[in-house]
Amino acid sequence: MINFSSTARPAQRNTANPGKFRPGLLSALLAACMPLCALAKDAEPPRSIDVGSLPATVVDEVVIPMPTEVFGVLDKLGSPNWHEVMRPVKTETLGKRPQVALLLGATIAEGFIAVEAQEPEDVKKIGRQVLSLSKAIGVQKSVISRTSSIIEAADKKDWSTVRREFDGALKDVKQAMIELEDAQLAQLVSLGGWLRGTEALTQVVTKSYSKDGAELLHQPAILDYFQRRLDGLNPRLKENKAVRQIAQGLPELRPLIEPAGNITPQKVERIHAITADMVKTISSQD
Repeated sequence: MINFSSTARPAQRNTANPGKFRPGLLSALLAACMPLCALAKDAEPPRSIDVGSLPATVVDEVVIPMPTEVFGVLDKLGSPNWHEVMRPVKTETLGKRPQVALLLGATIAEGFIAVEAQEPEDVKKIGRQVLSLSKAIGVQKSVISRTSSIIEAADKKDWSTVRREFDGALKDVKQAMIELEDAQLAQLVSLGGWLRGTEALTQVVTKSYSKDGAELLHQPAILDYFQRRLDGLNPRLKENKAVRQIAQGLPELRPLIEPAGNITPQKVERIHAITADMVKTISSQD
C-alpha cells in the first residue's frame, strides 16, 4: 500500500546530503525544479511504498515532487511502456507568451518521458525545442548550455545526465523569468509540466490499474496551488485562450482526486480525458 498525504509539511534536512531538503510528499510528475534523485530500477520492489518519504521541494508551502521519483514508483508497480506514453515532438513555437510558457513546461515534461523510454533522437529534438521555446519568451541564454549537454548526453545514452540537465533547464528558465519580473509566466511553465505529467501518469495507471498507482493522483494541495495562481493572474494573461480553458477545466478535477484511497479506474480515465484536453489546447495552433 502507499503511505500518502496531500498536506504540506515543513522541509526536513537530508542528513545524507546536507545541501538538499527532503519534505514529505509525492504527487505530480513534472513541476519540480530541484536536482533529481532516481530510484534504482533493478532493485527488489518494496512491499509497500512510503510516498511521503520521497524527495520534493516546497513552493509557497505546497510540496512539489521530483519527476524521477514518480517514474521510479511507477516502474515498481508494473514497468510502464513509456514509448506508448510519448507524444510526437512539436518543432514549432505556438501562440503568444502565456501559451508558449505552458508549452515549454509540457515539453520539458515530455523530455522526462523520452528519457524513460530511452529514445535519444526524441530527447535531442525535445532539447532543441526547449531552446526554441525559451527563445520565444526571451530566456534562451539560461538554457543554451543545458540543451547542448542534453544533446551530447543523449548521443551517449547517458540518461542520468539528461535527467539532470532537463531538471536544471526547468529551474534555470523559471529563475530567468522571475529575474525578468515574469513570475506569473514561470508559474505557467510549472502548470504546463504538471498537466502533461498528470496526463502521462493517468495513461500509465489506466493501462495497468492498481490502487497504489491511482493514489499518486491524489493531489488536492497542488491542484489548489495552481488554481490560486490562475485566479491571481494578470487579466491580460487570463484572456489567453489556453489559459482560460485550463482555468475552466481544473475545477473538474477536484471531485475526481478526492477522497484519498478512492480513485477508481473510472475516475482515472476521466482525469486522463480532462488533462489530455488541456494538453491538446496547449499544443493547439488555434
